[in-house]
Amino acid sequence: MSTNSNPAQPPAAGQPDPSRPLRVGVVGLGFAGQAALKGYLALPDVEVVSLAGLEADRLAELGKEHSIPHLYERWQDLIARDDIDAVSVATPTHLHAPISVAALEAGKHVLCEKPLARSGEEAQTIVDAATKANRVLKICFNHRERGDVAILKQQLDAGQLGRVYYAKAHWMRRNGIPGMGSWFTNREMAGGGPLIDLGVHMLDMALYLLGEPRVLSASASTFSELGPRGLGGSQYAAKQTVGSAYEVEDLATAFLRLEGGGVLQLETSWATFRKPGDDFGVSLYGTDGGAEIGVENYASEDTLRIYTDVAGAPAEVRPRVVRGEGHRAVVRDFVGVIRGGDWSAHTGRDGLARARIIDACYLSSLEGREVPVVEA
Repeated sequence: MSTNSNPAQPPAAGQPDPSRPLRVGVVGLGFAGQAALKGYLALPDVEVVSLAGLEADRLAELGKEHSIPHLYERWQDLIARDDIDAVSVATPTHLHAPISVAALEAGKHVLCEKPLARSGEEAQTIVDAATKANRVLKICFNHRERGDVAILKQQLDAGQLGRVYYAKAHWMRRNGIPGMGSWFTNREMAGGGPLIDLGVHMLDMALYLLGEPRVLSASASTFSELGPRGLGGSQYAAKQTVGSAYEVEDLATAFLRLEGGGVLQLETSWATFRKPGDDFGVSLYGTDGGAEIGVENYASEDTLRIYTDVAGAPAEVRPRVVRGEGHRAVVRDFVGVIRGGDWSAHTGRDGLARARIIDACYLSSLEGREVPVVEA
């Protein structure tokens, strides 16, 4: 029998054993769930032990394709397993809170799709559960992981644009309602329309680039002009319906006042009469330079422009942009944080902050006034 004068120390209470793979389960079998699944499968120190979802054929297909041993229709059965360290939640928004809270209370780390919840109040319950359980809660803001965002973030952190005092962010579609009669267009299930669906991505991208300034107030308007008339549906829409009428906005715009005197203008739509396509981006205006990310139909190259002066003359720089890793990078970071062992700074407060801002936008639109944002 061999001996070791420096035996490995056992993991601290609650810490995954570093000598074995991190064991995860994925709830939800749509695009987001499959993207998370691929991210985990790409990591050498992770084992996907369980999937849960209501689509029986897809569940069986994914289980067989990736040799995942435990398949469930009910998410509760997955959460109940005591051999899972972490759970990805990639379900319709109304299920984010019950699944995430149950997983956290069961001692599991959680990676939740955006938005964290339908409201700030609901998001707070998830953050509180993560804090109480001392577990990681991360929100899948995958657009932070774009190549153009990474380059622009480096420029901003180096002070190349000076102080950014005005920013604009948008995600606009011509025909992009994700499913007439589906959970997306049901207010109770989704929490709202394109503002909470697409706008949360652009809100996150802009605030991340700007260094997370606090949003002080919101003045917003929402419109529902095309969806209720059966216009603007996407050819790639979700097939499942819940028989809902069109209950949410199809376009939203918001004026957000930032701490320090800056302003962020946010505009988002699922459907509006504009050029065809699905376009998003961010524009930043600083004291020493400006920048634009402009993405048409999910392009990943030649999407970034930086504006400056050279020898007193206007100049435009077009950095070479490489495709980012999206969900794969988010999953890798989530696993890295868990393995790192210091979880106290990773309780989902960025997702809560976004939810509070969106709350203020919807309330502003409803009441026709500027609304203070509750600090997360």
